[in-house]
Amino acid sequence: MFLLHEYDIFWTFLIITRFIPILAFSISGLLAPVSEGPEKLSGYESGIEPMGGAWVQFRIRYYMFALVFVIFDWETVFLYPWAMNFDVLGVSVFIEALVLVLI
Repeated sequence: MFLLHEYDIFWTFLIITRFIPILAFSISGLLAPVSEGPEKLSGYESGIEPMGGAWVQFRIRYYMFALVFVIFDWETVFLYPWAMNFDVLGVSVFIEALVLVLI
């Protein structure tokens, strides 16, 4: 039977996690000094004038490394629990994992 009172801790945790960032940003907004000057409004907050243009070409290699890392990290997160319970789950889970890796 589905009983809602069993999830009271979950809902309490969810409500608390929603209010902590709101509270932190509110306190930060009240306590942080707001001072705008010519240095603050420049391209860099250090006050040093920027040299050159903002459009710099990056090599595609950096983006490819990042994408490969994300793909392998994602596969590890999903394949590790399957590997730990492989003897219990059986052949159907192996086929699903194989389809995931092939995709």
